[in-house]
Amino acid sequence: MAPSPPANPVAASGAPSLPRTAFFISDSTGITAETLGSALLANFPGMLFVRHTIPFVDSVNGAIAVSLDIQRVIDSGAQPVVFTTVKSADIRSALDVPGSVLVDLLSGHLTELEVALGTSRSEQLGQFHGVGDIDRYFARMRAVEYAIEHDDGQSGRALDIADVIIIAPSRCGKTPTTMYLALQYGLLVANYPLTDDDFPTDGLPGSVNRHAAKCFGLTTNPLRLSQVRHERRPNSVYSSLAQCTLELRRAEDLYRRNRVPFLNSSTKSVEEMSAVIMQSMRLRS
Repeated sequence: MAPSPPANPVAASGAPSLPRTAFFISDSTGITAETLGSALLANFPGMLFVRHTIPFVDSVNGAIAVSLDIQRVIDSGAQPVVFTTVKSADIRSALDVPGSVLVDLLSGHLTELEVALGTSRSEQLGQFHGVGDIDRYFARMRAVEYAIEHDDGQSGRALDIADVIIIAPSRCGKTPTTMYLALQYGLLVANYPLTDDDFPTDGLPGSVNRHAAKCFGLTTNPLRLSQVRHERRPNSVYSSLAQCTLELRRAEDLYRRNRVPFLNSSTKSVEEMSAVIMQSMRLRS
């Protein structure tokens, strides 16, 4: 392989270099390659990357086809970074195009585990994001169905079996966080929107009041909430900064009175919010 260029080359004018190209290539869904590769790239916040995720590269012929895309980037004068979670040595070899940087995200760790566990790895493809444990898979699907039924307070049925009930004013991130917890972890999650009809009140709204111990609140920055709501209903009372400020203040007061743990979602990803919720509610296995 050609030697790597400096981490953040700067043009003669002092301007930062053009974005680098990053490929995330997998013999399965590509989720692991993209997740691990992106975690590594996050350590270089000053650089921009054009990202290409290519799943299901499970044959040498498929890898050769992908290598042509890599070669085109090289021919343009750039040096792409290629992250792979491909198990087959032959397929990885076909992806190792001179002029690129190949980062194998699994092989070294798998070799270490083979030694530590005293057994050889499986050659079966796509095991991590396949159906795998059938009971766990169907539990996740049931959790998704539960989340859909209980989205935005649509149903008060079976709240007693919920693992957590997320409460918050509209557009604070309830639904994406609910769906992530259901799909990723198989948790039964309901969410309930706090509206003007829920105030003034000392306790939680009627349908969730009996389940206060399961509740977790979200809040956000008033300006951010106003901007998000403006995209949905521009120039409305609903999206006004005054209304957003009022709703958030009342929601936070409600959380504190009822000892409901809560977090500010304005600067957190769905993954970060989910991790905090699971830790706060003691939902980690």
